[in-house]
Amino acid sequence: MQTDTDLETLRIGKYEFHSRLFVGTGKYPSLDVMQQAHIASGAQVVTVAIRRMHLDDKSGKTLVDYIDREKMTLLPNTAGCYTAKDAVLTAKLAREALGTDLIKVEVIGDAETLYPDTRETIVAAEELVRDGFTVLPYVVDDPIACKRLEEVGCAAVMPLAAPIGSGLGVCNPYSIRLIKERAKIPVIVDAGVGTASDAAIAMELGVDAVLMNTGIAAATDPVRMARAMRYAIEAGRDAYLAGRMPRRLYANASSSMHDLIATRPPAGA
Repeated sequence: MQTDTDLETLRIGKYEFHSRLFVGTGKYPSLDVMQQAHIASGAQVVTVAIRRMHLDDKSGKTLVDYIDREKMTLLPNTAGCYTAKDAVLTAKLAREALGTDLIKVEVIGDAETLYPDTRETIVAAEELVRDGFTVLPYVVDDPIACKRLEEVGCAAVMPLAAPIGSGLGVCNPYSIRLIKERAKIPVIVDAGVGTASDAAIAMELGVDAVLMNTGIAAATDPVRMARAMRYAIEAGRDAYLAGRMPRRLYANASSSMHDLIATRPPAGA
């Protein structure tokens, strides 16, 4: 029998988390604001684009210095890669530089929409799994692609809600629900979440977590939005576990008609 603690523990490979909100590091007005937003979000996982980091910067603090690694787990990603070969090389660089086997695999197939290249993503994921990585691939909201990635040994799948940075929310809830129903590994909605209601909707579909960056970083007040996203993730998760009432075409009184009749005053009173 599952306990509340079991239900709220997110397990990805050998890793365990209690927050189901994953955050990013790009597009913030400053690194100080990013740091404050991370704290407000309560997130335990933060993704970083290894190809856009200057880990050997001698001029002062680097991005990693603004991340509390005692409280947050780094999830390096291969953003900016367009081939499986480049993604694998970037993943190995991330493992050496950051000392983690976690990797979010991104292999982009189109520069304008930033949609992932499914074939190259699967090739990269398969090679990285063989090399001992804990692989979380960013992929289109395609149940077949997600199943294939599970079969090659990925620790989770990360289907997009909408194109990266679009803020459109969950464009195809049917596909996301189908992916979740068929998956035996965690499903993390990635990309396209624009505001708190989008995050809540994603979690109500039953997914295990949501990763977002622009929805927080591009808000007028990123710190306040990070806090809103935290509450939305928690509310959406609770609503999913609670089980929503069925939808009905017609009204259904909150009180039974028998009770209403019984309490009606007698005629002429």
